[in-house]
Amino acid sequence: RMSSLQEEEELPANHTGPKGVINDWRRYKLDSVDQTVPQKKRELLRQMSNPRDDDKERQNRKMSAQEYELIQEEDESCLKRYRKQCMQEMHERLSFGPKFECVHELESGEAFLEVIEKEHRLTMVVVHIYQHGVKGCEQMNSCLDCLSSEYPTVKFCRIDAVATGAAERFSSEVLPTLLVYKAGELLGNFLAITKNFNEEFFATDVEGFLNEYGLLPEKEFSACAADEDDAGEVE
Repeated sequence: RMSSLQEEEELPANHTGPKGVINDWRRYKLDSVDQTVPQKKRELLRQMSNPRDDDKERQNRKMSAQEYELIQEEDESCLKRYRKQCMQEMHERLSFGPKFECVHELESGEAFLEVIEKEHRLTMVVVHIYQHGVKGCEQMNSCLDCLSSEYPTVKFCRIDAVATGAAERFSSEVLPTLLVYKAGELLGNFLAITKNFNEEFFATDVEGFLNEYGLLPEKEFSACAADEDDAGEVE
């Protein structure tokens, strides 16, 4: 029993479990507390976040009713920021495989074949075949720019129809086209994909369409979504 207590005392501040979560929350509240908060309240938060080293019982105690009420009083947006921070840290620890985070421009048919055949077998590859001046292509490029940051494990690419070396197969009538591959296998072949959207469409429309076919992985922490939430709170 003595050794287990010693191990518990040696655990870092951000260890998991009920006590660890409460202590992490206390520290986070101290860091984010507004300086306009009365001194007495700040002192209580300081005590909550940094138990004295010479008081091990205090460090492992249950959250008091006073502390619970104080947390309940705190701004809901602070809790949201803390939750998002925890989610981001969790994804950073658990995520694996190559990360891309941008749309790759393919310059030739050979580059097109290489990205399909040589990419990691677990990597989803989304290729946008476009042509300058064709309606919807520019907008689709903008949508993929956004999605590439939200799905960094997906390799988003684009290639001009002429550069593919098979321009006759990709006339303006079938553009923009999205092709989705995994492990060299074609999983999705969407010709004139904008027919599925309104004249004005956005990244969320493309995202929803691909999700209907199960062609996107579980979304990682999204900075774009966080910005949208914050903007909504300001309004």
